[in-house]
Amino acid sequence: MTTDKNIPVHVSIIMDGNGRWARERGQERVMGHIAGVKSVRACAEESVRQGVKYLSLFAFSEENWGRPQAEVDALMKLMMKSLSDEVGTLMDNGVRFVVLGNRKRLSETLDSAITQLEKMTEGNQAMTLIVFLSYSGKWDILQAARRMAEEIAADPGKVVSPEDFDSYLVTAGIPDPDLIIRTSGEQRISNYLLWQGAYSEFLFTDVLWPDFHEEQYRAALDEYAKRDRRYGKVK
Repeated sequence: MTTDKNIPVHVSIIMDGNGRWARERGQERVMGHIAGVKSVRACAEESVRQGVKYLSLFAFSEENWGRPQAEVDALMKLMMKSLSDEVGTLMDNGVRFVVLGNRKRLSETLDSAITQLEKMTEGNQAMTLIVFLSYSGKWDILQAARRMAEEIAADPGKVVSPEDFDSYLVTAGIPDPDLIIRTSGEQRISNYLLWQGAYSEFLFTDVLWPDFHEEQYRAALDEYAKRDRRYGKVK
């Protein structure tokens, strides 16, 4: 663990570039997703070493359901395989595993496997690995607003602050990301953590996700350490 620099509590990564990585090599898109699993493992293990307490990954958006069915099916199968393959790594590194998103859209088999791994790792305390699956920021805010409205209807005098609204989001109890990284050169948020990322630091890199490993991740943490976070105030 590095102690001589400012380490973010929560790092979030928009994992982008798997398809391009595969295309550049004349391979099917799914091969890029398979290669990207190694980057997930590398960043998770490096996060534990560096002292990052939360690492979240944008794996599959609500919009991604509109991709070709063959690719969606391959991604879901890869998720199932990864859940099985990474049990040992998670337990050895003391990592708690959580999946957030509209899980009603997942198959019963996948949702059950996720729940099983969440229960298996719930006592791990070194770091929490969050996978956003079937997630969108707009969906999250909308479902939170609906839940909040139901409570206010039952208690019209209830006053809700921005901090109170946090408790209705799927990320309730999880600190907002200090640093959001997007790989592959794209510079947009893509409907991700729209509420939670209000004051996050952003870092965009041209590196495609399957090529984003320990060295690139450490460089991102070094860049974050140089940032002066003022949250709209003057220091």
